[in-house]
Amino acid sequence: MTTWDPEPTVGNLIDHQTTAFIASVDADGFPNLKAMLAPRRRVGLREFWFTTNTSSMRVAQYRANPQAAIYFVDQRFFRGVMLRGRMEVLEDAAAKEMVWRDGDTQYYSLGVTDPDYCVLHFTAQDGRYYASFSSKNFQVP
Repeated sequence: MTTWDPEPTVGNLIDHQTTAFIASVDADGFPNLKAMLAPRRRVGLREFWFTTNTSSMRVAQYRANPQAAIYFVDQRFFRGVMLRGRMEVLEDAAAKEMVWRDGDTQYYSLGVTDPDYCVLHFTAQDGRYYASFSSKNFQVP
């Protein structure tokens, strides 16, 4: 029996999407889902970095409960992947500078030091991939 390595297939799917969906848990225990721009950085299927506003509802939810999920969908071939894990809110200069891009001042007018600019760092533990009318669960190494 062969073991399926999700990295090539799932990584390729993720790298070709312009939108990601992130999920948090609110104070009442309900999931909250939001579309985001694709992650700024990815290391394997384990770590993802997104940018957002420090003042956002999502940041407050992750600070209260770091349980999270992210989802990517390839609409053309109707396939997708959900990753479950934890989301950490980073406000240190190194993290902010690592993912900062030219043009980000349209979102954060004070630049990389804008107090309303932060980084969401997602660390995955496992995932579920769907394609061709079939789903596969996998652990993230």
